[in-house]
Amino acid sequence: MTLTLYGTEVTSRLLLGTARYPSPAVLQRAIAASGTEIVTVSLRRESGPDRAGQAFWSLIREAGVRVLPNTAGCKTVKEAVTTAQMARELFQTDWIKLEVIGEDDTLQPDPFGLVEAAKILCTEGFQVFPYMTEDLIVADRLLAAGCEVLMPWGSPIGSGRGLNNVYALRTLRAHFPNVPLVVDAGIGLPSHAAAAMEFGYDAVLLNTAVAKAGEPEQMARAFAQAVVAGRVAFLADPMEARDMAAPSTPVVGRPFSARD
Repeated sequence: MTLTLYGTEVTSRLLLGTARYPSPAVLQRAIAASGTEIVTVSLRRESGPDRAGQAFWSLIREAGVRVLPNTAGCKTVKEAVTTAQMARELFQTDWIKLEVIGEDDTLQPDPFGLVEAAKILCTEGFQVFPYMTEDLIVADRLLAAGCEVLMPWGSPIGSGRGLNNVYALRTLRAHFPNVPLVVDAGIGLPSHAAAAMEFGYDAVLLNTAVAKAGEPEQMARAFAQAVVAGRVAFLADPMEARDMAAPSTPVVGRPFSARD
């Protein structure tokens, strides 16, 4: 059940964000409960005074997880590329979750800026995890730019609406069967995560659903179990839905009495 991302094997298929938790201690417990091996970190947020720099890094090191830096909040190609370059220097990793936001209300990615930034970063040796819509053409362009992983949204960031466009997500999976696909953003419930995994997606990345839950540690544990359940269900080759009923008990050879 291991997943390979840019040559790195991980066991957990749940990726966790580190923003908006009530306290560092709650974050630490949620990371442990989730079993995640990868957490996303925003350069802007974590370098701010509210994180006290070294204290936050001590927490991450103690958790023993891999960091996926994030260009969160970037709206232009130049801004995203510069932030990625700074993140590589600070976090000592070529991994970068690439965001180029094109619309403020939905935080929808700018597909044109995203592809342009991905081309630049891939040329510079970055291993890019692009946050994108569930668009086949954009996916194809990102792969051509050098990306080896794609991260389509389920729904807008922080909305908790789950998988808004199931048809498009299924189509994306079918068109790119050998590309690691990670549903990123909009996941609100463990059932949403399980559904994504049942469609054959390789992993799920979420933040708000755990961070803003009444009991983040318990919610993290629930998501971990849901991701595993969804993956196992996918591998088990689920039955197809039917329009009509199908009796679970066969009627051929059933016992009957003389009065039947």
